[in-house]
Amino acid sequence: TPTQVTDLLHDYLTPMTHIITSNMGTLDKFIGDAIMAFWNAPVDVPDHQKKAMSSALQMLDHIHVLNEGFQTKFGLTIKIGVGLHCGRVRVGNMGSADLFDYTLIGDNVNLTSRLESLTKYYGQVLLVSQAMKEVCGDEYAYVEMDSVRVKGKNEPITIYTAMTHEAYGAKKPLFDRYEQALADYKAQRFAEAIAIFGELEGQGFEAVLCAMYRERCEHLAEEPPGEGWDGVYTHKTK
Repeated sequence: TPTQVTDLLHDYLTPMTHIITSNMGTLDKFIGDAIMAFWNAPVDVPDHQKKAMSSALQMLDHIHVLNEGFQTKFGLTIKIGVGLHCGRVRVGNMGSADLFDYTLIGDNVNLTSRLESLTKYYGQVLLVSQAMKEVCGDEYAYVEMDSVRVKGKNEPITIYTAMTHEAYGAKKPLFDRYEQALADYKAQRFAEAIAIFGELEGQGFEAVLCAMYRERCEHLAEEPPGEGWDGVYTHKTK
């Protein structure tokens, strides 16, 4: 019911925004059930990219706790996806002379939104940009997802998921197999890639991601891209 939806949103948004603000993030706005937040404005925040990454991982841990209560209270659980990127933007009061918000605009804002949207496509709870990977360094473990052109952008970017080193180590043999399949895909060894992606999919490891790559490789095996292929996938939708 509308009342239950309101209660669910309150019970979800309250602890999640607390995680963000406790890590010195600025809450921008709620967009339906989404949270838009940023760091390093209106005041400088040292290591703000790492604080954003820490917030995302804390949120993804806490959703499991919240879902226990949601199952009891509402008879359901929810999934979330987080997109993280860093770059220069315009921050300030935006809007009309009569109504405005303190917010941010720019290409980097749009790219972050695209990353959040792509979490469903890749079956991931967190997607981060190459820029985030470079600035956060070895503090976290990363697994490459794809090289893509997102909707509205011409320049390709490499996107990753990120996790703690402990989480990566617990599944390292499987991640190694996935990375071998990804290397086969990039080298146009599609038959080899199909075999490994199918094997991992059958084991239930990153099933959405592996099924996506298996199907992509099957299509490319039927219609080889040729020598000029750069392995970049162009997303046509937001």
